[in-house]
Amino acid sequence: MSAETAASVGAAASGKAAARAGLVLTGVGYRYAGASAAALVSIDLRLEPGRVVGLVGANESGKSTLCLVVAGLAPGVIGGRLDGSVRVDGVETATMRPHELAQRCGLLFQNAATQLSNTTSTVFEEIAFGPCNLGLPAAEVVGRVWWALRTAGIEPLAPRDPARLSGGQAQLVALASVLALRPGYLVLDEPTSELDPAGTRLVADALTRIARETGAGILVVEHKTDVLAQIADEVVVLERGAVVLSGPAAVTLADPRLVALGVEAPAAVRLERAVRASGIEWSAALAEAIE
Repeated sequence: MSAETAASVGAAASGKAAARAGLVLTGVGYRYAGASAAALVSIDLRLEPGRVVGLVGANESGKSTLCLVVAGLAPGVIGGRLDGSVRVDGVETATMRPHELAQRCGLLFQNAATQLSNTTSTVFEEIAFGPCNLGLPAAEVVGRVWWALRTAGIEPLAPRDPARLSGGQAQLVALASVLALRPGYLVLDEPTSELDPAGTRLVADALTRIARETGAGILVVEHKTDVLAQIADEVVVLERGAVVLSGPAAVTLADPRLVALGVEAPAAVRLERAVRASGIEWSAALAEAIE
């Protein structure tokens, strides 16, 4: 595929961002089938195109459940009861068919192996798998694959065997496979949890680039708050299925209540607190010197 074709695919993706209304949850509650208590309670959340919203909380706080609800798998696939409203660009997700929702809101799980098809011999074919199943013309499939490879920063991996990749590379291939469906929003459930620092940097850098270049809104569950400090515009904190803190990333990640909520502050915040506790005056110059 020519560079011009790849550029036109990317431009089309960016152009659609301006017309999108956002992914909006209003008063959302969710209860798994047979459960005695609700997993989510009165969630209000808005994800704008081109923005990255981080989602944190202790284990069993409802983070993964919220991802399933946003992506339409709950209750659409796994059942249960959903209250409130989940809208993607003004359309209720409950009214969409699975393939329609997948093209609006892509979901990436923490383990890339669960998301790869295991039926292809090259990374290129793996990323083409989804668009091919949409019945798109061959030229459009090829254009989408090369665009997704470029956007994820993994063009050199195109001829590689998907079974012979590092953890970070496999996660980026899974991400590119979702991107090839051209969703306006991405929901990522602990995308770096199984990655080493090098793999974590690869994924974090790719997410920043994707939000900036494509205008995709990204909701990312991430226990590594250093990653969120790098990529997130806003951070939302869950406890027992409810939002208890939310706001700009820098403010929320420095909130002293995070520890009690089972969330570790980023290293920079912990360092600043340690310096202040030792009696040394903290300044912007000191912070810059440490970095």
